[in-house]
Amino acid sequence: MDTDWEQVRSDFPVLQQVVNEESLVYLDNAATSQKPMTVLQSINQFYLHDNANVHRGIHTLAQRATEQYEAVRDQVRQFINATTANEIIFTKGTTDSLNLVASTYGQFIQAGDEIILTIMEHHSNLIAWQQLALQKHATLKYINLTKEQDLDLKDAAQKITDKTKIVAIAHASNVLGVVNPIKTITKLAHQHGAVVVCDGAQAVAHLPVDVQDLDVDFYAFSGHKMLAPTGIGVLYGKQALLKKMPPYQYGGEMISVVNQYDSTWAELPYKFEAGTPNIAGVIGLGKAIDYLNHIEMTNIWRHEQELVQYIFPKLLADPTLTIYGPPSVTKHTGVIAFNLHSLHPHDVATALDQDGVAVRAGHHCAQPLMNALDLKATVRMSLSFYNNWADLDNFLAALKDTKEFFNHELI
Repeated sequence: MDTDWEQVRSDFPVLQQVVNEESLVYLDNAATSQKPMTVLQSINQFYLHDNANVHRGIHTLAQRATEQYEAVRDQVRQFINATTANEIIFTKGTTDSLNLVASTYGQFIQAGDEIILTIMEHHSNLIAWQQLALQKHATLKYINLTKEQDLDLKDAAQKITDKTKIVAIAHASNVLGVVNPIKTITKLAHQHGAVVVCDGAQAVAHLPVDVQDLDVDFYAFSGHKMLAPTGIGVLYGKQALLKKMPPYQYGGEMISVVNQYDSTWAELPYKFEAGTPNIAGVIGLGKAIDYLNHIEMTNIWRHEQELVQYIFPKLLADPTLTIYGPPSVTKHTGVIAFNLHSLHPHDVATALDQDGVAVRAGHHCAQPLMNALDLKATVRMSLSFYNNWADLDNFLAALKDTKEFFNHELI
């Protein structure tokens, strides 16, 4: 597909602005993506013309809202290749999705069972399991990194045993920029009877995701990292597992029959969707999927890799920078974490912002990883398909300005 990437960029109004008297260079896509006009218009359209609660009304607006809402569920099913729309649960985001699994499937964990994480996990895919292990007196283990700072598969093979009940792993790291070998981990986990919970927040907007091919048991992601609004997310779960799991929350919509002293639950997926949902967020998610499908995920991944191949060698060649994650460009997503010699990451990010460049500085909700790397924080630039080569050149120029501003050596 021959995509006009500059035309694509023009679909994102926020990118057309000036920040600190400089053209905005938005390189904080791992935190949240920007939204194309079609997504913004779909939300406005819903509130202007179709605003009503879903599933509960027989009037025209309620029926229109319900039809749009449920159509998106099937869109998500197709987007990640789930077997049925019943396997698609709408949540508030990746964090909510992962907590749902920990709170419900986690009830099956017993004392002495083992839960395996990787040391690179975002706190969302760490704390929920940490707390579950404490509550259930289970054992928490971490798969370590290789010297090149990608996942150590030999360590994984040693850590995952017949005692393992859950393996929770990021599809792509929000710090190291690596795509983990999910199929390999899933095969290993299933050989030992464990289920795999995959945090897809940093993958689903950047590369094709096929949950049947990956064979993961649960897959969680957020709309706001894939062009949709904040406050909407998805949990995919294999239907047989979801059927066994108790509800996550209680209230309206998730019930079948309510008596004074007991209740029964609705069928999938509704037993996990208590209360009035984020209807506009779901509709925005649907338009975001339309947009991504129009460009095609394989095309998006290829374009982002071209951007990485342009910028990554330049950063690696800079003696004033320390780059984290594998040094091979072929192993990197558009997430690149670095430090500039002895400068504090927050100072670097502030200086870059003065040149209109938006990056993230901090521990990126990955403190155990920071501890393993003997770091307090890093600067993180993260790309999306609407970034261009001018963004990267402006970033490099801003980095040079930052060094000059701080009187840094080796300019």
